[in-house]
Amino acid sequence: MDRRVIAGFALILPLLAAVPLLKLPAFYETFLYLVLHWIVLATSWNILSGYSGYFSFGHGAFFGVGIYTTAVLAGKLDWPFLATLPVAGMMAAVFGVALGAIVFRLRSLRGELFGLLTLAVTFVIGTIILNTPIDGGPGVYLSAVPIPAIGPTPSGSFYLIILALAAVMLWAAYWIYCGRLGSALFAIHDDEDVAEVQGVPTYRYKLIAFGISCAFAGVAGGIHSVFVSYVTVGEVFNIVVPLNVVLMSVLGGSRHWFGPAVGATVITALLYSFTAGDFAVAGRAAIGLILIVVILFMPQGIMGQLLRWWRKRESAPKPLPEPLSPPPIARQGQAGSLILSVNHVTKQFTGVRALNDVSLEVRRGEILGLVGPNGSGKSTMVNVISGLYKPEEGSVVFNGTDLVPLPAYQAAHSGIARTYQIPRPFVTLTVLENATLAGMFGGRQLSRAQAERQAMHWLEFVGLAERARALPTELNLHQRKFLELARALASAPQIVLLDEVLAGLTPSEINSAITLVREIRNRGSTVVFIEHNMRAVLELCERLIVLNYGQIISSGDPRRVIADPEVISAYLGTPHEPGR
Repeated sequence: MDRRVIAGFALILPLLAAVPLLKLPAFYETFLYLVLHWIVLATSWNILSGYSGYFSFGHGAFFGVGIYTTAVLAGKLDWPFLATLPVAGMMAAVFGVALGAIVFRLRSLRGELFGLLTLAVTFVIGTIILNTPIDGGPGVYLSAVPIPAIGPTPSGSFYLIILALAAVMLWAAYWIYCGRLGSALFAIHDDEDVAEVQGVPTYRYKLIAFGISCAFAGVAGGIHSVFVSYVTVGEVFNIVVPLNVVLMSVLGGSRHWFGPAVGATVITALLYSFTAGDFAVAGRAAIGLILIVVILFMPQGIMGQLLRWWRKRESAPKPLPEPLSPPPIARQGQAGSLILSVNHVTKQFTGVRALNDVSLEVRRGEILGLVGPNGSGKSTMVNVISGLYKPEEGSVVFNGTDLVPLPAYQAAHSGIARTYQIPRPFVTLTVLENATLAGMFGGRQLSRAQAERQAMHWLEFVGLAERARALPTELNLHQRKFLELARALASAPQIVLLDEVLAGLTPSEINSAITLVREIRNRGSTVVFIEHNMRAVLELCERLIVLNYGQIISSGDPRRVIADPEVISAYLGTPHEPGR
């Protein structure tokens, strides 16, 4: 964590807490309350939607659950106001986690569908509350609820309560941003399938983020119910809250922990200033215009642009971590013993069998070649072994454990890493962050500091150390291929699945890659080498397996296999006799 951020919290929070002592008119404390209120809502929304990319339009539902929890407990059952707030947060979190437990299991419910579903949930909850004794139609009055005398005035008390919640919210957002959870959510945002295969338990982490997001929204709702003193379903369960928090987060910068706070402050101040001058409609038009300008010219939001200007003004860039050579990969058996066994695996897509009853074995310490014509099932086999695809039949046994029933991230934790035929880096993370994430969630589960240092070692190994601060979009194809390699090695794999890592490279780049593959095996990893370049296959592989139409047609010594008539026929076709 950055010491400057910690110092900022320690300095600014006491100053803000002293505002009620100034005995300002209630208007100013009310305005500050609303700014902090929207900071809490926008920042809590951003923990799931901004960090992970699961755009939710249902934040108003969890805010409303918190409002009505406090309204019932304090307004109808005479609970102390402050005692209702933990319950409001818990009820919103439980509801959110229960919803997430269902929708996060369905891969089809991503993007727009997730947003529409959460929006629909808002109106479903509102309808239920309206037609039950929770509200019943007339709303709930809370004007008689005693307000704790935390400040010198009621408005000062509300200000101090929401200030405490905002401080906790911002600290939680910063802690998540800097920690393992934040790294995982950013990876999910860029490519959830790749994150899962790299060892990120995506389902669990999305639930955690959703629960935290909903809990803070619920507490904010509980506070706000007593602040407004009268709540109705029509005012609570509408589109205003989700739209505002989206606008605030996008304006401020949803990729930064402090961005939503900046956006919330700007939008609340603008709305208040225009409303005070009887130009409420003009205020909303001005906000819309500002948002369009930001999206077009500052896609990273206000905070992203400020950070970009700050980095340009820095005299020297932040030093890179010192490379740390990782310890040797511990082998769980003798060289030549069985490490991976694929048994009678069948995988089909809408009736087309990409793999048809395939069985193969990989021996510890070898470089096994897996070749075949385009569409033969090579990449599908890699996807099955790495856990991305689940076969309809068969088993994938790695070090004695069948991986098929397990979630995909368990394959990475067990010691399996892979590259992709078409590079799939996390595009909003730097080269160093891409490799660091593999170390944090791969076989060794390193801390961020250790993972960064070992990631620098692997970037040096593949020749990308000088590009550590660059984004993947700034790399050429050769560099992106080698980033895939560095990312796989950073996870300390026992077995590496190299899926056409040489495709698109020049002859000199291929020679460099061949040297790297040999060195990977020498450092203790077993290699499955999927490739079309036969020169590289013959130079590297001790055994060769040929797939065609999802079945193994030949296996054994590479030079004998490539001379097999059936293999030649699979690649070149069957010759026709002259005259026919």
